[in-house]
Amino acid sequence: MFVVSYVLIATEKVHRVAAALGGVAVMTLLGLVDADSAFFDHTTGVDWNVLFLLFGMMVIVSILRHTGLFEFIALWAARTSQGKPTRLMVLLILVTAGFSPILDNVTTVLLVTPVTLSVCQRLRIDPMPHLIALILAANVGGLSTLIADPPNIIIASRAGLTFNDFLIHSLPLCIVLLVVLVFLLQILFRKHLRVTIDVNEVLEGIHPTDAITDKPLLVRCLVVLSMTMVAFGFHTIVHVDPSIIALLGAGAMVLVSRTTPQEFLGEVEWMTLAFFMALFVLVGALVKVGVIGKLGQMAANLMDGNELLGATGLLVFSAIAGAIVDNIPYTTAMTPVVETMIASTTHVGAESPLWWAFVFGADLGGNSTAVAAGANVVVLGVAAKWGRPISFWKFTKYGLVVTATTVTIAWFYVWLRYFVLV
Repeated sequence: MFVVSYVLIATEKVHRVAAALGGVAVMTLLGLVDADSAFFDHTTGVDWNVLFLLFGMMVIVSILRHTGLFEFIALWAARTSQGKPTRLMVLLILVTAGFSPILDNVTTVLLVTPVTLSVCQRLRIDPMPHLIALILAANVGGLSTLIADPPNIIIASRAGLTFNDFLIHSLPLCIVLLVVLVFLLQILFRKHLRVTIDVNEVLEGIHPTDAITDKPLLVRCLVVLSMTMVAFGFHTIVHVDPSIIALLGAGAMVLVSRTTPQEFLGEVEWMTLAFFMALFVLVGALVKVGVIGKLGQMAANLMDGNELLGATGLLVFSAIAGAIVDNIPYTTAMTPVVETMIASTTHVGAESPLWWAFVFGADLGGNSTAVAAGANVVVLGVAAKWGRPISFWKFTKYGLVVTATTVTIAWFYVWLRYFVLV
């Protein structure tokens, strides 16, 4: 049933939400899913932290949109790019990468996607390559810090990795991959980036500051947004989950903006949230029957004490598995298996190449298909709501190339750092 649901999602013969919910319904009839496993089990159930994080940030983004902030940034980006799509793409990648170390990649794309759509609409260019670049940059940027991508938080909790461990081991690779990504995307989208727009003609008489309709409201909202971002950055210190921070930020934003429920709930991506819920339950059923755990255990047996072989297997397997299932439930299921593999080696904690190969594979595998990571699902959902849908295969044909390239570079990084330069 998982394969059938996934094929329907991939071929788009049926709407992805309907396909996922249909798969859950059949699995329920087969006795594989019940209320406990779907809603309350931490291993096989819906990850409510992820859903409420998404919901809170969607409310924040919805209110910010009414201040004109996104239109302001869009106009600024349009003028800064001078109408050159290549320069615009690089600018958007840098903005996304700049947010990544302090925000998780789902939150980052929720903030940057409306800006990307607005600027492309202003310049009258196809937003598809820029949205795909945004997703790829967000997932690569997810390597940067402990809080940059949900799999990092899951792995760090089990492995005892610190924020500084990610700065030392993961951030250098992230920087290298972002540089490679900039050049690779210029090659992949070369046909789309040849057009040059006369910005002065398109934006004649329009200045970025004209987009701000209520400056006092914008100031209040930016204060709340800044406090929310700071709280995200220190959530491991204050011991407050990102989902709670997002909900508190959303509540504060509603209070300072005095918006009505119809206004701040009207733009929430309810279909995206429903798709996530169904996807978690579908993958949870695979975990419940032991498919994912069995595959991981086979990998542990194949390693047989060889750390380079184990790191290679984890990196490649995580990237491949990430193409099929969302990397959050996959990481949750695989973390105990990796812990078992490491128990038979001489390196533990931050010194183990297996943990970092696992981190790199889980994060970078999120770029492979349209449903491989939360950022992908969110961006494509927002794009569809704006009337600029991107098909599963349209994204995947670019995502697979980027994934193969970045995973190969990540393997050389692991090999050099942990097995050659020691």
